[in-house]
Amino acid sequence: MIPDPLEISTIHAAYRAGTLTPAALVTKLLARIAAYPDPAVFISRVPEAEVLAAADALIPADLDGKPLWGIPFVVKDKIDVAGMETTAACPDFAYGAAHDAVAVAKLRAAGAIVLGKTNLDQFATGLNGTRSPYGAPRSVFNADYISGGSSSGSAVAVGAGLAVFSLGTDTAGSGRVPAMFNNIVGLKPSIGRIPTSGLVPACKSLDCISVFANSAADALTVLHAAEGFDANDAYSRPPAEKLLPPIPRAGIPRPDQLDFVGDGQSEALYKEALNSAQALGWQLVEIDYAPLREIAEALYGGPLAAERIAGIEVFYETSPDSIHPVVRTIFDGGAKYTAAQLFKEQHRIQALRGAASAIIGAVDILLLPTAPTIFTVEAMLADPIGLNAKLGLYTNFVNLCDLAGIALPAGFTQSGLPFGVTLIGPAFSESALSAYAEALHQALGAGSGRSRALPQTRVVPAPPETSLVVAGAHLSGMALNHELLALGATLITATVTAADYMLYALKTSPPKPGLVRTPGFAGAGIAVELWGLSAQNFGRFVAALPEPMGIGKVTLADGSTHPGFLCEAHALAGAEDITKYGGWRAYRSVAAA
Repeated sequence: MIPDPLEISTIHAAYRAGTLTPAALVTKLLARIAAYPDPAVFISRVPEAEVLAAADALIPADLDGKPLWGIPFVVKDKIDVAGMETTAACPDFAYGAAHDAVAVAKLRAAGAIVLGKTNLDQFATGLNGTRSPYGAPRSVFNADYISGGSSSGSAVAVGAGLAVFSLGTDTAGSGRVPAMFNNIVGLKPSIGRIPTSGLVPACKSLDCISVFANSAADALTVLHAAEGFDANDAYSRPPAEKLLPPIPRAGIPRPDQLDFVGDGQSEALYKEALNSAQALGWQLVEIDYAPLREIAEALYGGPLAAERIAGIEVFYETSPDSIHPVVRTIFDGGAKYTAAQLFKEQHRIQALRGAASAIIGAVDILLLPTAPTIFTVEAMLADPIGLNAKLGLYTNFVNLCDLAGIALPAGFTQSGLPFGVTLIGPAFSESALSAYAEALHQALGAGSGRSRALPQTRVVPAPPETSLVVAGAHLSGMALNHELLALGATLITATVTAADYMLYALKTSPPKPGLVRTPGFAGAGIAVELWGLSAQNFGRFVAALPEPMGIGKVTLADGSTHPGFLCEAHALAGAEDITKYGGWRAYRSVAAA
């Protein structure tokens, strides 16, 4: 028996208890995939023998060290997986991928297992899921309704319980709208947080690899496994966590600016979500949504659409008949503009961004409907461009404004169709957004995918307000880690310092490490962890530090700088240089042997 819904923590608990193995889990999921009645979900699948070999190759001792150990996932088919075709839902465009996309490689290194590649709106152009020669995946709740797009198959796979998580992409809302239509969580990271090397671009300056999962906690775990600076990605940025207060001020549109396309039940569910947020203590603040909506309308309706051609320009010019008619219409619309018109539009958007920044800056986050409603496949095919534009009313502006977002389930209409809301915050605020989303997800009680019940044991982490780099006994599982946990701290990520740090074993009792920056030294970096905690508890922690330890600024390998453990210079007298071990945990392991 496998957990329902599929979540990393419950699967790992079953592995540790010996009631489930990776091979047994993937066997069950492959059987589910084969029996699933919607053949449009997948474009290609990894052969069963290869999946089982990957499961059997996992080393049990790695379960505690690899956050995605034995976790099966699927990949949107515009992201490269070595040995498989990448089609972007266009058979004539397809090519064999020699290497994994950077994000896929990182996830496999974290222990995850690829099951297959999923369908999408061709070239990721659409929010509805009907623009593919491989068929139109349907909502897991009603086959008459769209799955959402462009990451259609990726969302259905998680909503239907065919994978634990999936990779999608998001340029205009493709990682959020399908989450609503399949009652799951969709995390749209900040631009550049997950490398896009190995991704067929839609709009390269805006594209994000996104994550679908059954909980915000799972989505954040996947994010941390996939993130990191990539020198080969021109838009890659080092993660630098943006910290928000434990209780947010949430911006909501004025009532006269809300549009549910006549869907009164979705409107009622949005109001219920606002009530639940208030019950959690959140402060709701009405904002002027007009500048954000104007930015949203510009993404498809003007010169900005020309960027969609840039990534496949030769194919567009030489093989126009191979492109889906609706997608080609959008490309053709972008091609008609001049360079001067494009620059004028960029200038207009920049002015709108200034107004949007002032609006968003007055609150901590935005709490918006994910989409105004859900349409039938029949209605979408009858008006493919007009209805698609309505789906992006609350999503299209996010990437243009360099924001992060997370979509979550928010209930069902009387006819059993799902509704969802999205939390939107500043770039690199994913940890705080995920904490807020976990709390609201549980309060709304909408379940995940086709499972209506949320696990009662799920822990809702408090959003951190400040960060702390730890390098010694406060690392996870080590002697003093309980001090951080007692203060409600949450692990943001395991990482390494910049290359010019050295580590010493101080002559103290009990033993402590001394982390020292040494300009000119070129090492491999020191293994550390980045934790988040409230400002009040950060103060308590620092006040209790014994000498010779202190708090200074520590620079990580990704270039970000955070408060962290340093030691007073006098404590280095007679200390042992243990830099060669790469970190305190490795050194202590050798010392104890």
